[in-house]
Amino acid sequence: MAANYEYEEAAAGEEGESGGYDPNYVADSVKSFVVHMYRHIREKNVYEIHQMCETSFQSLSERLFKETPWPSVEAIAPYVDNDHVFCLLYREMWFRHLYARLSPTLKQRIDSYDNYCSLFQVVLHGVVNMQLPNQWLWDMVDEFVYQFQSFCQFRAKLKNKTEQEVALLRQHDKAWNVYGVLNFLQALVEKSSIVQILEQEEDKEHFTSTDGYDYSGGSNVLKVLGYFSMVGLLRVHCLLGDYHTGLKWLQPIDISQPGVYTSVIGCHIATIYHYGFANLMLRRYVDAVREFNKILLYIFKTKQYHQKSPQYEQILKKNEQMYALLAVCLSLCPQTKLVDDSVNSQLREKYGEKMMRMQRYDDEAFGIYDELFSYACPKFITPSAPSFDEPLVNYNQDAYRLQLKMFLYEVKQQQLLSGVRTFLKVYSSISLAKLAKYMEVDESTLRTILLTYKHKTHSVDSNGGIISNADIDFYMNNDMIYVVEPKPAKRYGDFFLRQIAKLEGVINDMDRVKLD
Repeated sequence: MAANYEYEEAAAGEEGESGGYDPNYVADSVKSFVVHMYRHIREKNVYEIHQMCETSFQSLSERLFKETPWPSVEAIAPYVDNDHVFCLLYREMWFRHLYARLSPTLKQRIDSYDNYCSLFQVVLHGVVNMQLPNQWLWDMVDEFVYQFQSFCQFRAKLKNKTEQEVALLRQHDKAWNVYGVLNFLQALVEKSSIVQILEQEEDKEHFTSTDGYDYSGGSNVLKVLGYFSMVGLLRVHCLLGDYHTGLKWLQPIDISQPGVYTSVIGCHIATIYHYGFANLMLRRYVDAVREFNKILLYIFKTKQYHQKSPQYEQILKKNEQMYALLAVCLSLCPQTKLVDDSVNSQLREKYGEKMMRMQRYDDEAFGIYDELFSYACPKFITPSAPSFDEPLVNYNQDAYRLQLKMFLYEVKQQQLLSGVRTFLKVYSSISLAKLAKYMEVDESTLRTILLTYKHKTHSVDSNGGIISNADIDFYMNNDMIYVVEPKPAKRYGDFFLRQIAKLEGVINDMDRVKLD
């Protein structure tokens, strides 16, 4: 820990020393940082590496490189024995800082992709004898997918591209190619054998209990990168609008239980956000509501512990987006019994009024669905390269517009169902003729509406089975409709936990009382 203070204090003295950015100038504090980082990586000192990535790197970036990149890799290489793997890792952090603080040029975007290719090739085909913190390994996968998404958005804004940029895009047509990105992530999953590890109960238990670290002197890098790559693949397929494939890649991870994905808050949130969104788009509303509720409750209870984390703003943003998605799910499928009281309270505070208006299914309601979807959805991408021979136009919004159109089409189809649900809530049984009269339609049309209700409140789960999302179901016998309201399973756990907490409070109060 003493080393951290050493280069932080040095940085305070060097702040503002250099007027312009010189990629070859290495301040003493940066020299000290890379030397210590190199030593800790060689010694497999995971705790110190984590501290340096999360604290020292952020602190130095804030003081010395707020508006400039870090020194070039060529400048720091002599201080780390020109170690090839360390230089790849340093460049990964260098580009991550560049994307976070500045606006990368097209050349820098291409260089970053080349660096990821080299780094992943070493992990896949070399002998990597390192232990790196899970946070850093998650950041690699997360940043790799983010930069792919960013490049696709950048490339799709063709209208204002210069001739040089168009020429560079033509020349480097393989950079951030969707097949290349998917192949790397899939290769990491396959080479790490992580799926087989998670299928074997004993191996899975060991992997989870150690958070993926290897305490027998080996390396955790390939295994944990493979694990996080499954989440990366879910995210990429969500960006492409292929929700079935995305959820298929996540299947080996049991998200109903804590695991390595919950050891990194950013990974935990990204996993559930994309899992919930994919289920929303596949009409598996119950699964989406259940997982959104769990993660929002977790964030509600723990966010104060992450206030100093570099990911804090991202946590808050995703938190707000998931509340918006939960509001959409519950408006389409009123399953409020699945939502915890504290989450429901926050939800009503944020979106209570809008949720009431969303039930009306008029133009204003569709406007709110549009607004919430647009705010909370991922930044969809068109992965294919443009035709440079045709007039250059922007197409960066095309994928988003298509997904929005599909979503609003689904909402439109639900329009008649709200009326059916209202009547079914009131009756335990009702004749077809009577319901048709109330709804002001003929019996033939009502049968169609009831079949639509059945279809829209059921969906296909990940195993190919049919699951119900209905809060109220029914069956028909001759011309009579019989309503079946599912009885919720009683949950005693929360009640006992609240009573235990109250009892502990009473005992603490009694302990403070002084008896004469």
